[in-house]
Amino acid sequence: MGFLDVILGRSKPVRPDLDQLFALPSAAITLQAGAGFTPTGQGSVCFASVEGGAFEQLRKDVEDLLDADTDRGGVPVEFSRDGYGYTWLLARQPPDDTAALVNDLHAVNSGLQDSGFGPQLLCSLMGFRDPEGRTLALVYLYKRGTFYPFAPLPGGVEKRDNALELQIRSLLTDDLRIEQDLSRWFPVWGAPGL
Repeated sequence: MGFLDVILGRSKPVRPDLDQLFALPSAAITLQAGAGFTPTGQGSVCFASVEGGAFEQLRKDVEDLLDADTDRGGVPVEFSRDGYGYTWLLARQPPDDTAALVNDLHAVNSGLQDSGFGPQLLCSLMGFRDPEGRTLALVYLYKRGTFYPFAPLPGGVEKRDNALELQIRSLLTDDLRIEQDLSRWFPVWGAPGL
């Protein structure tokens, strides 16, 4: 970081640390013990699509890799596009196997990053539900290397349960690198895996 960066208030961007995703199984145990939220077995990766053969081949390779267990009863991955034009990849594993789900999410992120598509990665999330039916996602911001909780209110309205999000933040501070800037806790309405 140079002298002008300091004067103008610019900071050096945080390098993504995909290994932070491996903290999710521990966070899942803390969530269940402290707030009653259990994993749904669903998680997703969001990225900006790029046109071209190299990206399409990578997408097919990732799909083939994650679909390899479908002959043993696994569920194939699904791709979808949201209203903003971003692509979502939904991965599923048994709810009690968060490590396998995290491995899938890590493989997708790593594949995109290692192939030069890291700048297209936006976030990854893992879904949770409590006995009352409330949903929660732990969202990993690729470009920040941090997590935040996202808790939409039930009923299809685009409102969040801010009190629950703050409670979860406090609960997981020892398990995950939590995003401190609340303005970066972006809503991911209708995200696959939520």
